[in-house]
Amino acid sequence: MTVTLEASDGVGTIRLDRPPMNALDVATQDGLRELAEEATRREDVRAVVLYGGEKVFAAGADIKEMRAMDHTAMVVRSKALQDAFTAVARIPKPVVAAVTGYALGGGCELALCADFRIAGDNAKLGQPEILLGLIPGAGGTQRLARLVGPSRAKDLIFTGRHVRAEEALTIGLVDRVVPAAEVYEQAHAWAAALAKGPALALRAAKESVDAGLETDIDTGLTIERNWFAGLFATEDRERGMSSFVEDGPGKAKFL
Repeated sequence: MTVTLEASDGVGTIRLDRPPMNALDVATQDGLRELAEEATRREDVRAVVLYGGEKVFAAGADIKEMRAMDHTAMVVRSKALQDAFTAVARIPKPVVAAVTGYALGGGCELALCADFRIAGDNAKLGQPEILLGLIPGAGGTQRLARLVGPSRAKDLIFTGRHVRAEEALTIGLVDRVVPAAEVYEQAHAWAAALAKGPALALRAAKESVDAGLETDIDTGLTIERNWFAGLFATEDRERGMSSFVEDGPGKAKFL
């Protein structure tokens, strides 16, 4: 397997393992979709870390494999490619990307599917597809623009340039920069802390933000209102409010 899922302490780590550069071939793309769906189903996975290892996150698609595809083949494959990444983006649990080394092309697009990105100080991110006479095809033109704004996204996509960790932090492409050796540890700690939280409320928060970004403000407010009211039917809401009244804020223990 070129991608695996292992769980501990409520955190599922989806690990890319296709040395030397974790090139995202068809098998790895399909594996990502399958494991994202598994992480969604599993009750012992309450948060997810995306990780490529100590040296590289993912350097992009398998160019040799793609070069052999003609237009007809890519018409079919491009939908499966996007579906794989969308499955990661729609995991209804907190997801953090732990980015070391290169996260280019499909690797950058995979990181964009996470809710939070922790980058090592050795990280380089970018969408270099333009240098191949292409554009990003796994969500880069859409998720990158929503994250950093259209002008910055166009700069990266039009030029294909690489962004070092500090610039990525400045433009909002990543959320935290840490020493490369600490990337996975800090990503796992972030995910583990959220794994102890109220699962349904976290799901509601993620869906409200993500779905709201795709629509107008009034529809977004309706999505929020429906989730907010619905959470009053959950045990987590009762547990959280009772703990607040009886013991003070921030002390609730969720199942």
